[in-house]
Amino acid sequence: MSLNNVFDIAGSGMNAQSIRINTTASNIANAESASSSIDETYRARKPWFSVMEKTFMEVNANNQFETVENGIGAGVQVDGIVEKDAPLKARFQPDHPMANEDGYVYYPNVNIVEEMTDMMSSSRSYQMNVEVLKTAKQMMQRTLTLGQ
Repeated sequence: MSLNNVFDIAGSGMNAQSIRINTTASNIANAESASSSIDETYRARKPWFSVMEKTFMEVNANNQFETVENGIGAGVQVDGIVEKDAPLKARFQPDHPMANEDGYVYYPNVNIVEEMTDMMSSSRSYQMNVEVLKTAKQMMQRTLTLGQ
């Protein structure tokens, strides 16, 4: 692995954690949004990550180039954002303006403690990737000054 790959891997990690922070912030912002229908109620969202496989070109038996994955991770990719399948919170509040005909108001399946933990974790992961970039940059700069 070359030192240049470190920048790609840390950069993809920073991008992934940025998306994670944004979805967490969206969940927290909508934690107390009320709805009179289960279908219209906000559902907590989580990003889905996977390893970005490193690919390279190889000549096959027919002397044609083909893309091959070597199984070595080259970073993190965001495959999508999925909704949590935890049950929604139904509260009996017949005086609420959003109450349905049975007097229930539906609230999102957002757990604030879990969301704050995710936010702290993603923030620290982002900071660690920044530190990796700083260290790699310093290593490259010191390598360039070896010949002086």
